[in-house]
Parts: sequence; C-alpha cells; structure tokens
Amino acid sequence: MPKYIKILSKINPYNKTIYVASDKSISIRAVLLASQAIGTSTISNILESEDVLSAIKSIKKLGVECKKIGKKYKIKGYGLNGYNINKNIVINAGNSGTLARLILGLLVKVEKVVKLVGDKSLSKRDFSRITEPLKEFGVNIKSKGNSLPVEILGTKFLTPIDYIETRGSAQCKSAVMLAALNTPGITRIKAYKSRDHTERMFKYLKLPIKIKSTKNLDLIEVTGLEQFKAFNYVIPGDISSSAFFIVLTILSKNSKIRIKNINVNKSRIGIITILKKMNCKIKVENKKIYNGEEVADIIVRSSMNIRGINCPSNLNSASIDEFLVIFLVAAKAKGTSYFKNLGELNKKESPRLDISINMLKKLGIKIERKKNDLKIFGNPKLKIKKNIHVKDYLKDHRVFMMSCIAALSFGGNWKIEDKDSINTSFPSFLKILKKLGAKFN
Repeated sequence: MPKYIKILSKINPYNKTIYVASDKSISIRAVLLASQAIGTSTISNILESEDVLSAIKSIKKLGVECKKIGKKYKIKGYGLNGYNINKNIVINAGNSGTLARLILGLLVKVEKVVKLVGDKSLSKRDFSRITEPLKEFGVNIKSKGNSLPVEILGTKFLTPIDYIETRGSAQCKSAVMLAALNTPGITRIKAYKSRDHTERMFKYLKLPIKIKSTKNLDLIEVTGLEQFKAFNYVIPGDISSSAFFIVLTILSKNSKIRIKNINVNKSRIGIITILKKMNCKIKVENKKIYNGEEVADIIVRSSMNIRGINCPSNLNSASIDEFLVIFLVAAKAKGTSYFKNLGELNKKESPRLDISINMLKKLGIKIERKKNDLKIFGNPKLKIKKNIHVKDYLKDHRVFMMSCIAALSFGGNWKIEDKDSINTSFPSFLKILKKLGAKFN
C-alpha cells in the first residue's frame, strides 16, 4: 500500500452528521489515573490510537493489569505508588508528548530507574519544562540536552513545591499535579490558563484539589497521599479532531455538518470563539455535563463572508492544536488576520508555526512574520490549480490532516506523504472524509 495519498479535486457539497474520534488527552489521563486507583476501573470509548495504546503498554510495564473486554478497558490499580517494578525498565512513549510528560509525574516515588524514550519527533522536544519542577520534589532525573531519553529514579522523601507555570502548558501543569498526588503536604501551582482536563478529572474522582481562578491565572492546590477508588469513565469526542471537519465545512460551498457528542470545555473551544469572530456559521447545541466534562453537538455551515481577525492571545492555549486549520480560514478571509505569541506551536510534534507559514506560501498567501507573530493577508477568491507535494514534516498527524483539508477546500493536485501519521491520534480520519464524499487515492 502507498504511504501517501493523492487529492486531485475539491469536495462536493454535503449535509452530514458524524461522530469523530474520542478525546486523546482525556483517554490518556483516564488510563494513567486508573493505574493509580484502588481496584478495577472501567474506561469506555477509549481512543484506540497509537498514542493511547502506548499509554496502555506503559502502565502494563509498570505492573498494572489492563484487559480489553468488548469495547471497554478494565484497568486494575493498586493505589498511589502501587506500581510493581522489580528491575529497571524502559517505557516507550512513541509520539505522545502528553503520555511522556504526564507519566513522569506518576513515577516520582518509584525506587527503580525508569528510562523514558520516544520516537524521532518526540525526542526533539523540550523536557526541561517537566524535569526541572520534578527535581524540586526531590526526584533524581537525568537527560541529555533536556530531551529524551530521560532516566528517572523516584524517592520516598518527596517534598511539596510551589510551582509557577508560565507557558500555558496543560502538560507541564498536569505532570506537577500528578507528582503532587504521591507527595505529602500541599503542592501549590500558579498556572497560566490552559486546558483543564486534569483538574476536572481530579474533581470527578473527588481528589483533594482546590482551584481559584483569576482572569489569566489558575491557583491550584493539591493535597497528596489521598488514596482514591477505581472509577467508571466514558470518553467524549475530541474538539481537536472535529476542527478539521469544522473548517472543511466552512470553506466548502453549500455544505453543512453536525458533529455529535464533542467535548466543549471552555479551556478547549478557542477555535469556536475565534471562528465566530471571523463571521463563520457555527453553533453549539444540546450541551450537558458528562463525567465532569461539558459535551455538546457542534453544527457548522458554509461561510462565504469570512472576516479577518485580530486574534486575542489569551485564546492561544485553548486553540493551540487547532491553529493549523484556523490559518486556512484566515487564508480565505476578507482582510488581514493578526496572530501573536505563537511560539508554542514550534514546541509540538513538528515546528508547526514554521510549517504552516510554508504551507500558506505554497498556496500563494501573503504572510508577514515578526518572531512569533503573524500577519496573514486573506484572499476570498483563493483557488489552487498547481501541483503541491507535502513531505518532510516529521510525520506530524495534524500537518497531514491540515494538508488534506487544504486540498479539499482550495483544489489543486496534491500528493501528501506519510498518511500513516494519523494513527497516532485519529485513525478513522480518512474514512470520515470518504463518508463526506471526498475523493482520493
């Protein structure tokens, strides 16, 4: 089978209802927390992507029982610091930054050396933002050049810390929160606004957490050494996976889509706020609380009068994984769009800011860049009639999917390499595109 796809035409109008992949971030968190609970947890609707399967393999290496029965996963934990390790082990996080960073927080009391490795892309990412605060707890951590591989040796003698998180990184904040679970006393975290799945899951599991929110910061206190019982959890749909179909519909003439049962937490729906400011036709219906998460249907229609935006930077964290497709909307907008402080995009699976700029230039879009700020000059009449070849992007799943949406929205003859990259987060992506009527080979 070829490792690429070819898209030679735009998608035809459609009116569909779809379900997208389950939330990857929540799937990984549910697996990791179940591994520290007392008893057997049942997790339903887990995203069976490479990243989540890596999380399951990892807890098995730590001595946790995990079985799939039907469509549910049964995970038997033995409580805080209940991992059963008789010798030094190696955990492979694959491509998953969420898994790699969060699991380090759960290893702070394990008195055997655990070596954490990852694939080529993950091994290029900065881990000092995690290892430095964990060292403050008293953990012994070694790494070369602040990247993977990382070796961690836990200790009985953990001390709580006061931690200031300045990047708006949910992974950094969550790693410290998980470390705090195994630490006596109160760990205090002052964090810039970011995704709050870990906080919501702590509350759902009745873990001892206090949160005080201000306009730009969350003040979090976690009291350690409080055991918690096994739980049942159903994973909702992923807003990041939805984003590709939201944007495809906005950019496709005479089209409409309803995306069912999607996580719409305030910390995750930056893309919806941004697209509404750009005059896109999008709304949220049937909102409900679901295991501590807000879930709803998202309804989107084609939008012919898209406006440029001066994007508020306080929405960056809530839409960090969606900017690649937001840029596609800005490319078709009337007027100029401004985006600021997007340096975190280059800290992802690939240098996404750099790659997005190159992609838009291939489409003929004028861009001005000043450090991590962007000015995108939209073209409402944008149509592509040339050959475009997408390759050498570190097999970043979101770059692959962004490229597919660009091809189906703007036309042209596209060859997009590394189609297997979607297996890390959204294995059914191409099947859903076919359901909508997309043609590719």
